[in-house]
Amino acid sequence: MNYKTTSTTFKPPWWMKNPHMQTILPTVIPQKLAAHSATLHRVDLADGDAIALHEDCPKEWRAGGKVAILSHGLTDHHRTPLLVRLTEKLTARGVRVFRWDMRSCGAGIEWARYPYHAGCSDDLATVVHAVIKKCCKSEASIQPDITLFGVSLSGNVLLKYLGESPERVPAMIGRAIAVNPPIDLIAGIESISNRRNRVYDRHFTRMLLKHYDQWLRVRPDVYSPLDGPRPRTLEGFDNWFTAPAIGYRDAREYYIKSSSAQFIPSIRIPTTIITARDDPFVPFEMFSNDSLKYPDNVELVPTDHGGHVGFVGKKGNDPDMRWLDWRIVEIVTGEVIS
Repeated sequence: MNYKTTSTTFKPPWWMKNPHMQTILPTVIPQKLAAHSATLHRVDLADGDAIALHEDCPKEWRAGGKVAILSHGLTDHHRTPLLVRLTEKLTARGVRVFRWDMRSCGAGIEWARYPYHAGCSDDLATVVHAVIKKCCKSEASIQPDITLFGVSLSGNVLLKYLGESPERVPAMIGRAIAVNPPIDLIAGIESISNRRNRVYDRHFTRMLLKHYDQWLRVRPDVYSPLDGPRPRTLEGFDNWFTAPAIGYRDAREYYIKSSSAQFIPSIRIPTTIITARDDPFVPFEMFSNDSLKYPDNVELVPTDHGGHVGFVGKKGNDPDMRWLDWRIVEIVTGEVIS
């Protein structure tokens, strides 16, 4: 297994070492986010659905410059605070940023009849090609230097995309970053359904049901589950809606087919996986499994603390306390943040 030692070791404030504090507090504290000024593009999919793609292009960007494609997590969209912060920090350094609302999410909720899910790597492939087309005006154009980023559920989508058909990944994809990806979906669902994680299980299920109701109001042709009690757990929701809506027999079949761990050995481009050993519902054991072989170009960066996509660090080590943001900026730009 490959372990990378980062130039800055993650150290949380003493009062934020608890993984639940790291996971929950950063999402509930109000954040002043940059105003949305991105250009909206519609990306059509082969099955008739479409995806909303949001572009922020710095004035100084030129052909052949750096590009980042950012993907959000479960129940989120392009305005999730992490993606907004990354967009602001990256564009300030001349990076052209594209954020996509996964199918049926955000600005594209009316454009989709089918749901996004943990295995929707074909959607990501379509987005990648759409971005390349926008960044290359002709075949003779200088190729951009593209970084792919995915967090939590979309981190799994990203790793699956990179490894399931590595020959289809364009050469201009220079690197990829996956943060807290649930690479073994069965292990992940069993962890989040554990009694100690019930609060997360119920929260995400409520959010998914709320999103489903909003979506159904604007797209009455969305798959409708059979009558019966509404689910109270994530696996229940996936059995009730996600799996049958995308053609699987049940949630377990969906999890087996969509888990990215089986594809990681085939990844060919430089890839960084950042995760925390104390993530409450993405257990580190899925990354340290002896049966999982990491190729030399895939680096696992484990931290002792950080929870699930928390990584709020001590003051003074970075320009602000968002340790994760600055590690992503370093990887995308090649600059050392101090």
